[in-house]
Amino acid sequence: MAHTTHGGSWRSSSAAAGVRLLSPITLFTSVRGNWRLVRQFAWRDVVARYKGSYLGILWSFVVPLIMLAVYGFVFSVVFQAKWGVGGDESKVDFALTLFCGLLAFNVFAEIVGRSPTMVTGNPTYVKKVVFPLEIFPLAALGTALVNVAISLVILLPAWGVIHQTVSPTLWLLPLALVPLCCLSVGLAWFIASLGVFIRDIAHPVAILVQVLIFMSGVFFPITAVPEEFQTILRLNPLVTIIENVRRTVLWGEYLEWTSWGIVTACSLVIMQLGFAWFMRTKKAFADVL
Repeated sequence: MAHTTHGGSWRSSSAAAGVRLLSPITLFTSVRGNWRLVRQFAWRDVVARYKGSYLGILWSFVVPLIMLAVYGFVFSVVFQAKWGVGGDESKVDFALTLFCGLLAFNVFAEIVGRSPTMVTGNPTYVKKVVFPLEIFPLAALGTALVNVAISLVILLPAWGVIHQTVSPTLWLLPLALVPLCCLSVGLAWFIASLGVFIRDIAHPVAILVQVLIFMSGVFFPITAVPEEFQTILRLNPLVTIIENVRRTVLWGEYLEWTSWGIVTACSLVIMQLGFAWFMRTKKAFADVL
C-alpha cells in the first residue's frame, strides 16, 4: 500500500514539474536569472572567434562585404535577377536586398547550425550539476545578434547613400526579429538535447539549413514563384520573417501584422516547448556523456 502511495506521489510530482516547465514564467525566470552568464558566454564566443587573427573583429566586417559583392555579382550580373521593388532598381539594390535577407537568415543558421554540439562540445559544464546548460542557445543568439548589428553598419549606410534616405520603419526591426529569435532558440533547445542522444543529428541539421536558405526567399522574392507553390513556401516561417525584416529595414513599410502575429505565436510555442524538453532531458546528459 505504501509502495502505491509512493508511486502515486512520484507521478504527481513529475506531472507538476512538467506543468511548471511549460509555464512562460519559468522560462522568463530562467533567462533573467542567467542573463549575466549569457552575456559573458556570448562575448567570449565573439572574442574567441577572432582571437589570434591579424584583423581580429574587423573580419566581421570584411566577410559580409565579400559575400555581398559575390552574391550581388552572381545574381544581379550573371543571372540578371531583379527583385521588382521599383522600376529603376539597380544591381546594387538587388545585392543589398539579398544581403538584408541573409542578415536575417544567418541568425537562424548560426544558432540552429551550432545546436547539435552545444552540449556535447562542452562536457566539462555538463558534469557541473549547478551549471545552467540551457544558456548555450541564448549565448549563441547573443553572438548572432552582434553579427546582425555589424551587418547593419554595412547595410544601412550603403542603402542611405544610394537612396538618400533611411527607412522610417527601421524602429520596427526588433519586433520583426522577435519570432526569428524565439524560433531559433526553441529549435536549438530541441536539437541540442537530441544531439546528446543521437550524435548523427548534426548531419541532417546541416543539410536542412542549406536547403532552407534556398526555400526562405533569401535569393528571390516569393512573388516570383508560381502561385501554386507560394502557399507551400509560406508554411516556412522564415519566409514571413525575412520579408518583414526587409520591409522595416529597406522599404519603409510596416510589418504584415497578421502574418507576423501568427508566426510570433507559433515561435513562442516552439520556444516554450523546446525549453521544457531541454530541461526535462538534461538530467540524463551526464550519464550519456
